[in-house]
Amino acid sequence: LTSNGTATITTILKEDLSKRRQLERNFKKQIGVSPKQLGKVIRLQSALKMLLNKETDSLTKIAYESDYFDQAHFNKDFKEFTGISPTAFLRNEQMVLSTLFYK
Repeated sequence: LTSNGTATITTILKEDLSKRRQLERNFKKQIGVSPKQLGKVIRLQSALKMLLNKETDSLTKIAYESDYFDQAHFNKDFKEFTGISPTAFLRNEQMVLSTLFYK
Protein backbone atom coordinates (compact mmCIF):
# COMPACT_ATOMS: atom_id res chain seq x y z
CA LEU A 1 0.00 0.00 0.00
CA THR A 2 2.89 2.35 0.62
CA SER A 3 4.01 1.93 -3.00
CA ASN A 4 0.88 3.69 -4.30
CA GLY A 5 -0.18 0.53 -6.13
CA THR A 6 3.03 0.11 -8.11
CA ALA A 7 4.80 -2.73 -6.26
CA THR A 8 5.47 -5.74 -8.46
CA ILE A 9 4.71 -9.29 -7.41
CA THR A 10 8.44 -10.00 -7.74
CA THR A 11 9.13 -7.31 -5.15
CA ILE A 12 6.43 -8.65 -2.86
CA LEU A 13 7.79 -12.19 -3.09
CA LYS A 14 11.38 -11.02 -2.55
CA GLU A 15 12.57 -12.84 -5.70
CA ASP A 16 11.01 -16.22 -4.72
CA LEU A 17 8.97 -16.62 -7.90
CA SER A 18 8.08 -20.25 -7.13
CA LYS A 19 5.24 -18.91 -4.98
CA ARG A 20 3.93 -16.42 -7.54
CA ARG A 21 0.91 -18.37 -8.81
CA GLN A 22 -0.05 -19.43 -5.29
CA LEU A 23 0.11 -15.80 -4.12
CA GLU A 24 -2.05 -14.63 -7.03
CA ARG A 25 -4.62 -17.38 -6.43
CA ASN A 26 -4.84 -16.79 -2.66
CA PHE A 27 -4.87 -13.02 -3.10
CA LYS A 28 -7.80 -13.15 -5.50
CA LYS A 29 -9.64 -15.61 -3.24
CA GLN A 30 -9.21 -13.39 -0.15
CA ILE A 31 -9.45 -9.91 -1.68
CA GLY A 32 -11.69 -10.58 -4.68
CA VAL A 33 -9.39 -9.11 -7.32
CA SER A 34 -5.91 -9.89 -8.60
CA PRO A 35 -2.89 -8.06 -7.17
CA LYS A 36 -2.49 -6.22 -10.48
CA GLN A 37 -6.13 -5.09 -10.47
CA LEU A 38 -5.85 -3.87 -6.87
CA GLY A 39 -2.72 -1.93 -7.86
CA LYS A 40 -4.69 -0.25 -10.65
CA VAL A 41 -7.46 0.68 -8.21
CA ILE A 42 -5.02 2.15 -5.67
CA ARG A 43 -3.18 4.12 -8.34
CA LEU A 44 -6.44 5.46 -9.77
CA GLN A 45 -7.62 6.46 -6.28
CA SER A 46 -4.42 8.44 -5.83
CA ALA A 47 -4.97 10.23 -9.15
CA LEU A 48 -8.64 10.83 -8.42
CA LYS A 49 -7.81 12.38 -5.06
CA MET A 50 -5.40 14.81 -6.76
CA LEU A 51 -7.99 15.56 -9.44
CA LEU A 52 -10.76 16.27 -6.94
CA ASN A 53 -8.57 18.32 -4.63
CA LYS A 54 -7.49 20.38 -7.64
CA GLU A 55 -3.84 19.95 -6.73
CA THR A 56 -3.00 20.78 -10.35
CA ASP A 57 -4.81 21.66 -13.57
CA SER A 58 -2.59 19.36 -15.60
CA LEU A 59 -3.86 15.83 -16.22
CA THR A 60 -0.38 14.94 -17.43
CA LYS A 61 1.12 16.00 -14.10
CA ILE A 62 -1.53 14.01 -12.21
CA ALA A 63 -0.73 10.98 -14.37
CA TYR A 64 3.00 11.19 -13.69
CA GLU A 65 2.61 11.89 -9.98
CA SER A 66 0.33 8.86 -9.71
CA ASP A 67 2.99 6.66 -11.35
CA TYR A 68 1.28 6.24 -14.72
CA PHE A 69 3.58 5.82 -17.72
CA ASP A 70 1.86 8.73 -19.48
CA GLN A 71 -1.45 10.59 -19.65
CA ALA A 72 -2.87 8.13 -22.20
CA HIS A 73 -2.31 5.30 -19.71
CA PHE A 74 -4.08 7.32 -17.01
CA ASN A 75 -6.97 8.12 -19.37
CA LYS A 76 -7.33 4.44 -20.30
CA ASP A 77 -7.50 3.27 -16.67
CA PHE A 78 -9.82 6.13 -15.71
CA LYS A 79 -12.22 5.26 -18.52
CA GLU A 80 -12.02 1.54 -17.67
CA PHE A 81 -13.24 2.21 -14.13
CA THR A 82 -15.63 5.14 -14.69
CA GLY A 83 -16.80 4.79 -18.27
CA ILE A 84 -15.76 8.37 -19.11
CA SER A 85 -12.54 10.30 -19.62
CA PRO A 86 -11.04 12.48 -16.86
CA THR A 87 -11.89 15.58 -18.90
CA ALA A 88 -15.53 14.51 -19.29
CA PHE A 89 -15.62 13.72 -15.57
CA LEU A 90 -14.46 17.24 -14.69
CA ARG A 91 -16.96 18.81 -17.09
CA ASN A 92 -19.87 16.93 -15.51
CA GLU A 93 -20.91 18.99 -12.48
CA GLN A 94 -23.13 16.25 -11.05
CA MET A 95 -20.29 13.73 -11.27
CA VAL A 96 -17.87 16.01 -9.43
CA LEU A 97 -20.47 16.93 -6.80
CA SER A 98 -21.19 13.25 -6.17
CA THR A 99 -17.59 12.78 -5.10
CA LEU A 100 -17.58 15.36 -2.30
CA PHE A 101 -17.46 12.57 0.27
CA TYR A 102 -14.16 11.42 -1.22
CA LYS A 103 -12.19 14.53 -0.31
